[in-house]
Amino acid sequence: MNSPRATVSKVLTFSCVDGPGNRLVVFLQGCNFACKTCHNPHTMGLCNDCGDCIPACHAGSLSMQAGRVVFYPSQCDQCDACLRACPIHANPMVQSMGVGDVLGILRDNLAFLDGITLSGGEATTQLKFVVALFGAIKADPALCHLTSMIDSNGYLAPSGWAKVLPVTDGVLLDIKAFDRRTHLSLTGVGNARVLEAARFLHAAGKLQELRFLVVPGHTDTATEAEALCAFVQRLGGVRIRLNAFQHHGVIGAARDWPAASRDSIEAIAARLREHGVAEVVTPAVYV
Repeated sequence: MNSPRATVSKVLTFSCVDGPGNRLVVFLQGCNFACKTCHNPHTMGLCNDCGDCIPACHAGSLSMQAGRVVFYPSQCDQCDACLRACPIHANPMVQSMGVGDVLGILRDNLAFLDGITLSGGEATTQLKFVVALFGAIKADPALCHLTSMIDSNGYLAPSGWAKVLPVTDGVLLDIKAFDRRTHLSLTGVGNARVLEAARFLHAAGKLQELRFLVVPGHTDTATEAEALCAFVQRLGGVRIRLNAFQHHGVIGAARDWPAASRDSIEAIAARLREHGVAEVVTPAVYV
């Protein structure tokens, strides 16, 4: 049987914000959410080979061959004009990568790494690849000391989580909102499965971090803060990361929304600490 392959949007060989220590981060293409506040909107869609990106590429790194958009990395100067031209938030610069390709990148950077994090998009939409890659890492004597984590929106069903948890060291889970209607407005889907995933992962000992995006006028309310505190208390404790909504990469109406301020973040952090939450991480930089 052939090893699963992944559609990869980008690879970072150095990141200190995607799990503990320094990590290789692989951004997988495709998402089952349509978040208005997404900082990587070009990772949402899958290219349908419409060709709208080709005229936008001044470097000639894109062409149409046999009805498919073809990317030539050596000619690309990373201007990202093709991303702005895409009508479905896709990325014509994606790569098809096998498990061996990612293992090779890990080996090349091994001296500097504490682990790997799969992000997106939504990494769990390519679950077979995730399971195969993490299983291969665990089975490799030279790589098995690395921690393997997933940055997820939590929409995977428990049956899916059960397949990947044996080879996963932790999940960084985003909760976009506790109010169902607010979550639906921000992401296009409800939040019941997300909350279920948080409970499931915590019970399994695999909820590495719970992330909450503070969006002024949407999730910075006292009601949302109290819901977050109550949810964490019912879980029995977990590391919380408060992220501040900013405009970097955002497209559409949310570009005109106000950015989250330090004061609003610190107010929610203080409330969490008052409720006995021991680990609350706030942004180091506000831009």
